[in-house]
Amino acid sequence: MQDPLVSILIPFKNTAEFLPACLDSILKQSYTHWEVLAVDDHSTDSSREILDSYTAADPRIKVFSNTHEGIIPALRIALKKSKGELISRMDSDDLMKPHKLQKLVGNLMDHGRGHVALGQVKYFSDRGISDGYARYERWINQLTESGTNYSEIYKECVIPSPCWMVYKEDLNSCGAFDPDRYPEDYDLTFRFYEKGLKCIPCREVLHLWRDYDSRTSRTSEHYAQNYFLDIKLHYFLKLNFESGKQLVIWGAGTKGKTIARSLVNQDVPFTWVCDNPRKIGKKVYGVILQHYDLIRSMNNTQSIVTVANEEAQIQIKTYLSDLGMNPMEDYFFFC
Repeated sequence: MQDPLVSILIPFKNTAEFLPACLDSILKQSYTHWEVLAVDDHSTDSSREILDSYTAADPRIKVFSNTHEGIIPALRIALKKSKGELISRMDSDDLMKPHKLQKLVGNLMDHGRGHVALGQVKYFSDRGISDGYARYERWINQLTESGTNYSEIYKECVIPSPCWMVYKEDLNSCGAFDPDRYPEDYDLTFRFYEKGLKCIPCREVLHLWRDYDSRTSRTSEHYAQNYFLDIKLHYFLKLNFESGKQLVIWGAGTKGKTIARSLVNQDVPFTWVCDNPRKIGKKVYGVILQHYDLIRSMNNTQSIVTVANEEAQIQIKTYLSDLGMNPMEDYFFFC
């Protein structure tokens, strides 16, 4: 199909300060066959009035009200109202590069169904970007450049929510926004992975990601660390866990304890290891912590690594590789 219609889904709430720049960046796209489905999630500022003014000036921009509360119900409404063959997301406080839609559409049309088109991202902020966000930006862009995003899916969300495009048919086959599981972008990424949608490599920055104190990912409880860990463990047990193997948890910090407690609650047996002599031999949640070298005497294991220190991660990866183990098969980094 020549120049398919792209439906851009935009939930928004109290982003009046940023909406004009966001919408202007869409209006400036080199690819013009698009529609915006913006859904007001009960804004109390002038966001709705701003959208209404853009709607009056350009019929491609449509605005609706969220009948419930939250991003997921808003996305469901936007998708239901959409008419495009291709679906993309946008955050109401971000900016598109002028050729973003053109690039995503072109890549998706070249590769066809069963693929997800991606773009690299760049953070921007009036106060500068923290080292943590800078590292995340480099990490996710390296994965996107090679299209190997799923190879580290258990670390963090490997597909940025405002910078992907898929065929509507593929989105629906993945369950679209049906689950009520937050963070919704990470959950959807796992379902892309589950359904085998292939990531199309991209070397270009297509999306500008705004960082500020009141952005949803910083303030909403739905984006707290425990929600991420719940999603990781949910999909690991569903997609990658092999019941015939002995499950091993590495690390007894906050993340390790959260994972261990969840496994105990689900009656999933595991061995718990670390390298901290003050913790080795202690019993937590009914499981005794042991030295990691125990793995040498174990057969047929799968490891969840919850150790956050980057140098320690390298050492653990080397240790497991020397034992003939493979990533995303025998061991999985959860941070």
